[in-house]
Amino acid sequence: MSEISSEVGSESVSEQRFGEFVAVRRHEGGHVAELVLDRPKAMNAVSTGMAGSIAAACDALAADRSVRVAVVTSSNDRAFCVGADLKERNSFTDAELVRQRPTARAAYAGVLELPMPTIAAVHGFALGGGFELALSCDVIVADATAVVGLPEVSVGVIPGGGGTQLLPRRVGAARAAELVFTARRVEAAEARELGLVDELADDARPAALALAVRMAANSPVGLRAAKRALRLGHGLDLRAGLDVEDAAWRSVAFSGDRAEGVAAFNEKRKPEWPGE
Repeated sequence: MSEISSEVGSESVSEQRFGEFVAVRRHEGGHVAELVLDRPKAMNAVSTGMAGSIAAACDALAADRSVRVAVVTSSNDRAFCVGADLKERNSFTDAELVRQRPTARAAYAGVLELPMPTIAAVHGFALGGGFELALSCDVIVADATAVVGLPEVSVGVIPGGGGTQLLPRRVGAARAAELVFTARRVEAAEARELGLVDELADDARPAALALAVRMAANSPVGLRAAKRALRLGHGLDLRAGLDVEDAAWRSVAFSGDRAEGVAAFNEKRKPEWPGE
């Protein structure tokens, strides 16, 4: 892992490298983290090494209490991510594929389990595991170039990065079945109509970063607790879901952020969140 700093416009951006193909950039004083998929020559096809780097970057982000919102982006101008590296997979023996599976799972789980709100910025192709990385985020922002889909059955496998579970939670069981069984690719306008993406923007990355800045202005303790309540309560019956919400509320009700938020509201000033 290496770290560099640079100026982007008037903003100072620090960057950490995780292996050759993943970078984490810090914006807004470090409160917004940009996880950059940076294997442009392969359109961000996820190799074993890249999967390990995604997992390592997510571990570092999860442990950093200063990060309030994370945005997953791509350095490639044609693709967010085209999924698993099938050229690498073609060279695997069955035993090697079995050994690689935990590494692949850790990459998708790393994004899914980030404790802060996450946004995917989808420009170009987000297919297979690439779309699963986006589905692992809380919000998906796309632009007109976006093409999404889970085409795994067309190459003899199934979505294995969470797609069979995350997609029906977004669009319902029947629609997810149609999309998975046909392996079809969906362009931006239809993807927005079906709920495969949440917002369409002129340019996905700056729109996603702007949304992240808006989120990051809020309490970091509140953001993480709200995400926890949303994630853990999903799919439960109402009574159980309300218990999840109550537990999350109790975790913030006596926090420094709650005290600061109430004080700032009454004093008509911008809060200075202690983050605890």
